[in-house]
Amino acid sequence: MDKTSAFWVRSHCVGTTAVVYASDYLNKLTGEKIERECRRQLDCGCRALVIDFGDTKLVNSIGISILLGIIDVAEKCGAKIVFSEVNTQTVQLFDMLGLTRHVALAKDEREALLTLSDFETTPIVH
Repeated sequence: MDKTSAFWVRSHCVGTTAVVYASDYLNKLTGEKIERECRRQLDCGCRALVIDFGDTKLVNSIGISILLGIIDVAEKCGAKIVFSEVNTQTVQLFDMLGLTRHVALAKDEREALLTLSDFETTPIVH
């Protein structure tokens, strides 16, 4: 967990998948902390990320930009990403901006982990 300031990012690992919880408002401050946590998890060997948007009410343009950066880093590492519990308005925004071409969507954390279970059992080939 990133505890470098008053706001910290909740996260936990399930196997080689990191589940990272977004805050109620994804902006520059919260987005950078989520990005830092995702990078830390990937550096520690995670092969997949679930970003849970269950508490997220609003994502601004800087938050979108940061999510694109997380997607880019994950793709370079060969990691998969699933966004879970994304509200309808945010799904529409992600669709419109093309994020959903790079990530899977799941209704909740459980479904996200099931989506990634096949990926985790597939060996990495370099």
